[in-house]
Amino acid sequence: MVQIPKTPASSSPAPRSVPTSADVARLAGVSRATVSYVLNNTSTVRISEPTRRRVREAAEELGYVPHAAARTLRAGHSRLVLMPAPAFPVGPLYTRFIGELQGALGRLDYTVVQFGTVGLHGDDAARAWAELRPVAVLVAGHELGTRGVAVLRRSGARAIVTFGTEAVDGTHALLLDHTAVGRSAGRHLYDVGRRRIGVVVPEESGLESFSQPRLHGVRDALADTDATVTALPLAYEEESAARLAARWRGLGLDAVFAYNDEYAMLLMRALQDEGVSIPEDTAMIGADDLMLGRLLRPRLSTVHLEVPSGRDLAELVDRVVRAPGRAPEQHEILGAAVIHRDST
Repeated sequence: MVQIPKTPASSSPAPRSVPTSADVARLAGVSRATVSYVLNNTSTVRISEPTRRRVREAAEELGYVPHAAARTLRAGHSRLVLMPAPAFPVGPLYTRFIGELQGALGRLDYTVVQFGTVGLHGDDAARAWAELRPVAVLVAGHELGTRGVAVLRRSGARAIVTFGTEAVDGTHALLLDHTAVGRSAGRHLYDVGRRRIGVVVPEESGLESFSQPRLHGVRDALADTDATVTALPLAYEEESAARLAARWRGLGLDAVFAYNDEYAMLLMRALQDEGVSIPEDTAMIGADDLMLGRLLRPRLSTVHLEVPSGRDLAELVDRVVRAPGRAPEQHEILGAAVIHRDST
């Protein structure tokens, strides 16, 4: 029988103890209360800058970070802001806005967590969010109902901010009027003399709450005119764009609102490969006013979206957290203005 030698107990490193605020206080030569004030960015207590620096250096040397659960118990609420991860493809505009929002919330001493909710919907999703005890939740309105709002309130959420086309009872609402985007694009194409207008409708799941209002906006803008509107399903894939471009001449369209700049770039390239000239044969307009649209040839006309800064939204969250009993507010946050370039 083969004997496997035992590893001497002394060769196993002893588990390192987790550093505490008391350890930081001893190393910095201050009280535990001072450590708490410094590391929690408490502004109501006056502490000299040299002391603050000494506490931070001691915490860094020991590898100490505040315990979120303990801080929640002391404060009566967490500093966690939860944002369900979007279930749809996001573009540069959304990514830039979220980055700005996270930075602004971080400067206000909040921690932003994006929660994956694949397979969870409605009240089930709200219960999963509530388990984390967030002090604030920022969520698309169509993902949350009044029952879910009640669940989050009972779990300690002070601020619930929804964004979408309609307000949700009991929440602060950021109203996104995507029909205005479609109306602006439709009016522009009509004004430049186009009458047979296609509207790209992305096939990707999760974009319906944006694409359908934009389609309705175009139809609304052209309702009492001699123009026609044709919906054009399109997946964000080269093959899908190539198939649509191959039958383009048979559709008889002289203009297209391509949902946004990314779909416009995809479709423009496919149409040009088929010999369709932009804008001579087909005028094209996107939305979002991305930098890449200005680099295309021809330069892409677009609908510029006026959205609030991440700082404005962070300040709204902070106001509601500090005064959770305030009446729900509703803010229109999406303005639309056409930027006319070469593609139309």
